[in-house]
This record gives sequence, C-alpha cells and structure tokens, in this order.
Amino acid sequence: MTQSIHVFDLDETLIAGDSAVLWHEYLVEKGVISDPDFLQEDARQMELYAAGTQDMGDYLDFAMLPLLEVPKIKLESLASHFVTERILPIFYPEAKSLLEEIDQTGEPRVLISATVDYLVQVVATALGFKTAFGIELEQENGFFKGNMIGIPTFREGKVKKFEHWLTQNPELTQHKVEFYSDSINDKPMCVRADSAFAVNPCAQLEIEANSNGWKILSWRL
Repeated sequence: MTQSIHVFDLDETLIAGDSAVLWHEYLVEKGVISDPDFLQEDARQMELYAAGTQDMGDYLDFAMLPLLEVPKIKLESLASHFVTERILPIFYPEAKSLLEEIDQTGEPRVLISATVDYLVQVVATALGFKTAFGIELEQENGFFKGNMIGIPTFREGKVKKFEHWLTQNPELTQHKVEFYSDSINDKPMCVRADSAFAVNPCAQLEIEANSNGWKILSWRL
C-alpha cells in the first residue's frame, strides 16, 4: 500500500485564526510595536491576502519595519509565550485528532506556511511537526532583516519548496501527497497534491474544490 505525505497549511486550517495577525496584535499589546496605525494596515494587508492579490515583498517590508531593531532572541522568546497563550487554544480538535492518527501510521507530516519562518517553527514544534517551512528572512548580527531569502513559501512557492524538500528526501518521492488548506492562495499546492482537502475554505477555494472534486472539511472549535 502506497504511503502518504500529509502537508498542511497553518492559518485558518489547523488553527481558527491567522497566526501572523494574532502575533502582530500580541506585539502591539506588549509594546514591541508602537505604531498606532499598524494594526489597521495589517488588516488591509490581510484583505489583500484573502483576495489572492497580496505582494509578499510589500507585506514583509511593512510587517518587519518595527521589528528590525528587536533582537532575534527576544522575538523568539516572545513567540514561545505567544504560541502557548494564543495559538494552542485555537487548535482545531479535528486537526489535533487527524495529526494523532497520522502519527500512529508513522507517515510524515509537513507544515508549509506563508507566515515568517521564525514564528512557524515555534508553532510547528508546539503542534508536533518535525518538518516545517515558512518565509525565511535574512539575518545579521542577531537581528532579522526585512528581505526574504530562499524559496518563498507563498502560492507557487509552496510547491517549489515542497519539491525541493522531496529532492533532499528521495525515499519519499513515491509517496502520495495529501494537502490541507483554507485559502485560494494555495491552489497551486492543491493541484500538485494527489488528494486536496479544503478546510473551512474561502469562497474562491470552495469553488475550486467543487470543480476539482476536492473534499471540503468543516472544522470548528
């Protein structure tokens, strides 16, 4: 029997919220971000993402600007507390059960998110993922810089990142790929997968799911 690789989007898929939005709200609450207009612009950026029209470079320029002088070690420490306080409580029970079932089979599971990698890695550890990818940022002298490096895990970039990972793990190349997402931005990865699952899909992804025979899942807290 052919085994599967189970690939998951993070935001609004495994959790009932967007980790980047919640992270920014957390940083504002903690006084790390002090710009009074930051959350308003963040909301506008998320509207662009939902519509499938966001420019990731522009978004990162905006999102990282107030964090360029915050040491990486401080952001990672805050992220650890943030995940415990804000992410684990919104982890879908159905997602938790599915991940536990996958672990019992011994099949690999992978998290690929368009959220910044330093945050994705903390979330991934909390959710038991051994393999996870996010938007990687350049670093210098213990600080993050605003520009991306490597393959951006966004839209078609998720497919490229996944394929690159497969080349590094050739023993998995014959596995089937199952992919779970809520967003139209992940249509390329849905098409790449052998089986796609639309979790609480946005309107655009729901249309694609119905057209392509992808299973629609309804997960709730």
